[in-house]
Amino acid sequence: MAVTNASPSPPPDPRPALAGVLDPAARAWLDGGAAEVAAEPGAVRRLFPAVRRRCGRGRLTPYWTVDEAARAVLLTALPLRGRALADEVSRLHRHGDPAEQRAVLRTLPLLDLGDLALPLVREALRGNDTTLIEAALGPYAAAHLPDAEYRQAVLKCVFCEIPLARVTGLDTRADRELARMLADFAHERIVAGRDVPLDIRPVVRAFPDVIGTALAPALMGPGADVPNEADVPNEADVLEEED
Repeated sequence: MAVTNASPSPPPDPRPALAGVLDPAARAWLDGGAAEVAAEPGAVRRLFPAVRRRCGRGRLTPYWTVDEAARAVLLTALPLRGRALADEVSRLHRHGDPAEQRAVLRTLPLLDLGDLALPLVREALRGNDTTLIEAALGPYAAAHLPDAEYRQAVLKCVFCEIPLARVTGLDTRADRELARMLADFAHERIVAGRDVPLDIRPVVRAFPDVIGTALAPALMGPGADVPNEADVPNEADVLEEED
């Protein structure tokens, strides 16, 4: 599976979901804050940290928490483009706490940044906060992270026990080299007497030539033989577990 040119779908607009959970005071504060940011971009530096206190927290949608979504509203109100936008977003990320950093990372696909925000993704991937790693591997990283870095990020998720189902773009970006890396990881686990994570199987099975005889039981199931090339699943099947 080679990398395609199609960009992953952006996250949902947070505004409709927020409208259903924010009380009148919180809605008024957020609307006013977005208008203020649109008129004076520097205001976001004061408003961004105050979001949890004014709007709350908790799960809003599968993608957003309440505070992430509200912060996304402020970020998307910025009347900036290109380097100026990247500099402002980077400043908020640099000075923010983990919740603020997650909000920045999750909002990246909604901003007109090109590759300019990749340093933020790379910083998150160098760290050990699994919530930041997961937030970093959303649609923006799937669309912009170079192949080698994307593979290393997937491998880090496996090491950190982040479910691969939470990594955006794996169905189109998984390739033979990633499958080989995951097969090597599986071999190390087997030698150490440890279990092999089930969610690496679909990626490795899509490239059966990377599976040696010793790995077949762990990656293909007990008693399985290494499949012939004709048995390779198509791209649509790479993230589906076999029955």
